[in-house]
Amino acid sequence: MSQYKKDFLLADSNYLLNHSVGRPLKTTEKAFKDSFFSPWQNSGKEPWAHWLEVINDFQLALSSLFNAPAEEFCPQVNLSSSLTKVVMSLASLNKQNVVILMSETDFPSMGFALQKSLPKSTEIRFINKHLDITDANIWQQHLTTDIDLVFVSSAYSNTGQLAPVREITSWAKEQGIISVLDIAQSAGVIPINLQDVRPDFMIGSSVKWLCGGPGAAYLWVNPDIIEHCQPKDVGWFSHENPFEFDIHHFNYNQSAMKFWGGTPSIAPFALACHSIHYFVMLGIHQVRKHNQGMIDLLVDEFETEIMSPLHAETRSGTVILDFKNKQTVIMQALSHTNISVDARHLGMRVSAHIYNDTDDIQQFIDVVKQNY
Repeated sequence: MSQYKKDFLLADSNYLLNHSVGRPLKTTEKAFKDSFFSPWQNSGKEPWAHWLEVINDFQLALSSLFNAPAEEFCPQVNLSSSLTKVVMSLASLNKQNVVILMSETDFPSMGFALQKSLPKSTEIRFINKHLDITDANIWQQHLTTDIDLVFVSSAYSNTGQLAPVREITSWAKEQGIISVLDIAQSAGVIPINLQDVRPDFMIGSSVKWLCGGPGAAYLWVNPDIIEHCQPKDVGWFSHENPFEFDIHHFNYNQSAMKFWGGTPSIAPFALACHSIHYFVMLGIHQVRKHNQGMIDLLVDEFETEIMSPLHAETRSGTVILDFKNKQTVIMQALSHTNISVDARHLGMRVSAHIYNDTDDIQQFIDVVKQNY
């Protein structure tokens, strides 16, 4: 049994859906009450001073997780909103005939945000979904001199692939191409060191491997580009002095917090910073090692059925399996056995977290074999 099972609320299930929503810590409810509800419930004064400490704590947790100064992170509602704010803030992207590069396998929401937030003359150039996006050479071939921005996902949700992020961001910088890194599917399971990988922007969330629930997204802004950012979607918390209260005067906050906006949500960040601190203490390298060990067990049993990469250096935390004409039957059997997985166009998605163990994987294997 995994020594970490005792830390999480697992609802007596074999939960292998961590690419979608991570399970909450048993301590989350109390931590949320202490940081968010108690200052509101127990004081006759307004609780904003306490609540804004939650945001500071969230930034500090991200700072420890990704090895970058806390002031370089800004809380966000979700990745789509964050991406929209980023591209609208840059004069170099709000002109005629801008070219954006992304993969056809990126999460559709990212494409939607780019299509609607940039001028109509913008060309979004896609790397064909049949090309191997784990191959750095494919990206290098597509990073032509007319590209203005490259959008790259660290890990791809429907294919289980890892992109060669370090090479892509390095080439982009050499060519003066703006880079945006999406870590929605990698934060919490794949170590990311922002002193090593240096995109211009990084966007992520807490709902998946970080087990922090929805609504606690974040934006990291490289200090080399921050002065060029002029966000359009602003509010009083984008101001250098939110409490100045002079409607005739606005100066951007000089940090990434210029992207914050109006009156902020607090509750999602109270939930998320608690779980992020847990994973900082545990160490993402430990999560990665454990996750890959669980994947190895599946590769040993079902190598020919696996549609995602087989080699650790190119695979994310998710395995994609296709059992052909038995897929529906197997999915039904797994559901009846209280084993939680899902499926997309390439096949069944299976993601083991730190609280999953060899017994969980063996149960999955046994049910599949009984119905295959």
